[in-house]
Amino acid sequence: MSSILFVSQLPLPQLADLPSERRASLLGLACIGHSSEPWLNELPVQTIAVPLLGDAPPAIGEFWTSAGACRSGMADGIRFRVNDNVLFGVVEADDADYPAQAGASPVQSAAEDAFRRIFALLDKEGYAHLWRTWNYLPEINAVRDGLERYRQFNIGRHDAFVASGRLARAEVPAACVLGTRTGPLTIAFIAGRQAPIPIENPRQVSAYRYPREYGPRSPTFARAVLARPPGQELLFVSGTASIVGHRTVHVDDIVGQTGETIANISAVLAEANRQALSAPFTLADLHYRAYLRRAEDFAEVAAVLAASLGPDARIITVQADICRADLLVEIEAIASHSMGSC
Repeated sequence: MSSILFVSQLPLPQLADLPSERRASLLGLACIGHSSEPWLNELPVQTIAVPLLGDAPPAIGEFWTSAGACRSGMADGIRFRVNDNVLFGVVEADDADYPAQAGASPVQSAAEDAFRRIFALLDKEGYAHLWRTWNYLPEINAVRDGLERYRQFNIGRHDAFVASGRLARAEVPAACVLGTRTGPLTIAFIAGRQAPIPIENPRQVSAYRYPREYGPRSPTFARAVLARPPGQELLFVSGTASIVGHRTVHVDDIVGQTGETIANISAVLAEANRQALSAPFTLADLHYRAYLRRAEDFAEVAAVLAASLGPDARIITVQADICRADLLVEIEAIASHSMGSC
């Protein structure tokens, strides 16, 4: 058995100081914040250059660690590592490298190309099922050529899913799309040999069924997914915000939006537990990443989260732009349960 373990909220160590057996078992990591760590060349690393808030160190690592040794690879600009059941990869695409063309903006082309390359890799390596993606797009809310960059990204992502046949099979991953100030589009992803179980939120319209007022193509993701590598049940909760139905609620109210976001995560947990094979997932199980549009909202958000999740909740809080200009906070989460010998 070679399942994975999720580790969060660790100040980044020098990888050179890690024991060789632990380095061999690293699948990949997200570097959140600003760091100059000397990463191993073969390790897929997603650099998320956003400011950490509160009393956090300058940078935090989220490490994915396998129960056994991993194999490294590089294909079509994607750095990845795999164990027997799971693949972790990172790809970047700078829309400045994609010329505008009729019917496709540079952002749309960059997103479609990145996802087409991801799907080609997954099919070639035999990890065909995409479980989770983390997408970071500079200037996400800026309008270029008459359309918001996030909506351009959605067109490219959607077209790649259609071309791969995944939408026809109703296979959409958990996901988030957040905004950074600079840098390329960066996508980290986890895929597996087993198909995940998509989870939707009864309080919300499924994102892939949003009306056209939110753009020419709907966002292509599930509200959460359950994935089951051998001996483990993973819950990936997508980026979640203050949306009821398909509309933003509590506009300009950071306390109201944070509370509504937690209500939505709670609803997703309830739906996930209807299909979970392990012990029920709870709010206390989750590792959270919270994105605030305005750094000055940190104290109010922290107070709401402490009251809702408890003072010991595992939360990384950063400043980042969110996919809708009227959203002030977005929260994603993940949890892992053992399933014994199954």
